Amino acid sequence: MASVGYDSRAGPYNRCTMAMKEENPKRTLDLKIEELEALKSEARLAGGEQAIAKQHDRGKLTARERIEHLLDKDSFVETDMLVRHRSHGFGIENKRPLSDAVVTGWGTIDGRKVFVFAQDFTVFGGSLGEVMGEKICKIMDLALETGAPVIGLNDSGGARIQEGAASLAGYGYIFDRNVRSSGVIPQISAIMGPCAGGAVYSPAMTDITFMVDETSHMFITGPEVIKAVTGETVTQEELGGAMSHASKSGVAHVVASNDEDCLDRIRYLMSFLPSNNFESPPYFSPTDDPARSCDSLNDLMPDSPNIPYDMHAVIKEVFDDGEFFEVHEHWAQNIIVGFSRLNGHPVGIVANQPQVLAGCLDIESSTKGARFVRFCDAFNIPLVTFVDVPGFLPGTEQEYGGIIRHGAKLLYAFSEATVPRLTVITRKAYGGAYVVMNSKHIRSDMSFAWPSAQIAVMGAEGAVNIIHRKEIAGADDAESKRKELIDDYTEKFSNPYIAAERGYIDAVIEPTDTRRKLGQALDMLRSKRESMPQRKHGNIPL
Repeated sequence: MASVGYDSRAGPYNRCTMAMKEENPKRTLDLKIEELEALKSEARLAGGEQAIAKQHDRGKLTARERIEHLLDKDSFVETDMLVRHRSHGFGIENKRPLSDAVVTGWGTIDGRKVFVFAQDFTVFGGSLGEVMGEKICKIMDLALETGAPVIGLNDSGGARIQEGAASLAGYGYIFDRNVRSSGVIPQISAIMGPCAGGAVYSPAMTDITFMVDETSHMFITGPEVIKAVTGETVTQEELGGAMSHASKSGVAHVVASNDEDCLDRIRYLMSFLPSNNFESPPYFSPTDDPARSCDSLNDLMPDSPNIPYDMHAVIKEVFDDGEFFEVHEHWAQNIIVGFSRLNGHPVGIVANQPQVLAGCLDIESSTKGARFVRFCDAFNIPLVTFVDVPGFLPGTEQEYGGIIRHGAKLLYAFSEATVPRLTVITRKAYGGAYVVMNSKHIRSDMSFAWPSAQIAVMGAEGAVNIIHRKEIAGADDAESKRKELIDDYTEKFSNPYIAAERGYIDAVIEPTDTRRKLGQALDMLRSKRESMPQRKHGNIPL
């Protein structure tokens, strides 16, 4: 007979029976843990092995593989892993994969917190339904509340047709958060597969959009619809491929060669950006001497003002270790924008490119420059402007296209910016384009000029033809007289000294001193504080 004892809480008990009862809770918990692990495993393979294999066959990583590559090792914390859609109709109720068609959560890049969502093309083709929209909105809300960037990895067939209005509502909720987060936290989009219809508007409202060459596509309406409506025949790649949007529409800021390259470039970009609009951009101890002489710049400038040179050479010579992350490299190439570091501090660069359209400003370059300037200003990134601009591009196409309105965008953006603003005039600075390009007259903090700078209303030949029209017409040798007058005008205005006399230029510097002078000015401006008049917002000429 089993021994019987007494417990003050439970009364008499059989010792053997009590031992079995004590073991049961642990056994039950073990089973529940096994059940949880099974659900997690199911969620990680929600689309199934066959769908994952197809994704790899297309040259694409899966959503989880992309997140793993993007974030620091073992830093990803997943949210809503066990959600399922709750829709009915068209048989969708018979397929309810865990996690739905998006993976969400947060992690770190170089130790700094970021939030991320990655659409999963292996589940319902990455289509957006009610639950997927809720998952994305949840991490966007967390990002805004905690002041951390959001990175969206897009690979989706669009709205989930079976869910109707609920799917469209999901897009609307995301768009609203894009707008509320704009200028508060950096928002980065990567198009790593299809992105069509209403889905394109979320990436369009984010700050920087990456695309992967030959595997990503963006368009409002596809080739079939275009052919049916307009009769035009166009391939998917021609219509919405990465290079089309990078070189023609300007929708894509950066083109990557494959998924891994895209994710590596996003990591690199994040090294220039603060986490939110209250922080300064991240500082890295420089390995480049702040006082280094830019010796190659003295030999860069051609003797003739009509011969182009590559402004990239100036940028790479001046900034830390020749480092430059170019944005919109393939679009509006007559202006260059991107990020570098000066003495370890990130800066945004805006520069005319004499090799393309002689560096003239036109509709596209004005829009490109304005968008970049406003981004830098929103996130406390100082601006450095290199000026070699003969004016705005003339022509009826430009005038009818609204060059006045579009050019005013760049003027507005620079005038609105309150971050430290530095300007270097390397050669031509003519007319209204000179004023627009971060001149002293619109509150550039420090304006420098090389001895080769030419600051005037227009070039010598055009000015002489207007000012001395009658004198040239009455001369015995009109061409000789024109040349004489052009030489005289050139002598007076093909230098920066008249502008310097009036204080429009703070210093005329040798090209070799450009890095040192900019570094000194940036250090001085580190404590700059400037505010705009109180208002709801300005009305930029969109």
